[in-house]
Amino acid sequence: MSRTPKPKPDRAKQRKDPPIAHPATIRAFQRRLIAWYRKHGRDLPWRRTRDPYAILVSEVMLQQTQVQRALLYYEKFLQKYPTAEDLAQAHEPQVREAWDGLGYYARARNLHKATQQIVTQHRGKFPRNPEELTKLPGIGPYTAGAVSSFAFHRDAAILDTNAARVLRRFFGLVPRQRTPRFLWTVARQVTPKGQAHVFNQAIMDVGATICVARTPRCPHCPLRPVCRQGKTTAPAGSV
Repeated sequence: MSRTPKPKPDRAKQRKDPPIAHPATIRAFQRRLIAWYRKHGRDLPWRRTRDPYAILVSEVMLQQTQVQRALLYYEKFLQKYPTAEDLAQAHEPQVREAWDGLGYYARARNLHKATQQIVTQHRGKFPRNPEELTKLPGIGPYTAGAVSSFAFHRDAAILDTNAARVLRRFFGLVPRQRTPRFLWTVARQVTPKGQAHVFNQAIMDVGATICVARTPRCPHCPLRPVCRQGKTTAPAGSV
């Protein structure tokens, strides 16, 4: 009787990415970010809820839109469509009207379709894992990680423009390490287990308010004592 040969192990899957820095450096990075955020984090309405629908609305609005502008529409939109079911049942022209002024209307269409899919395919319950969330229309890896970590407190990494800038500067990444794929690897390595929901907000806030693109405020940064680039004030326009 012949035996079915065992499949050979996928060595590529077994191979782990080398750590981006010494574990002590990563722990200091995590600790300093979270401590700073608990004192100085921005008070935003979508941070006062764990409703995945409300969080998804905010994340879709914040795609290619500044926070201050999204604030003008967020609560009004939720007043008109307070649940995923309410939005799913709405007609597309009504959804567009509620979105009017935010621009990039494909976002509204995708949000509308995503809630319809949640209602019809998931019985109104949001998927909790990033992998499942990315199957919804208009939801990429960042939005999936944000909803998963903020609403469900899953250990999901995020990588937006601000977080990527902090990672590039703090770890002193060279040009070949600044690809989205590599940056996602770094983001997953440094996201602390059990604290992703706080850490993710913290790294975005530091990137948005201190580690900004053109003129980083290094003297005010909580990461400066252990940052590879911030030990001396970063020049204007540095990445």
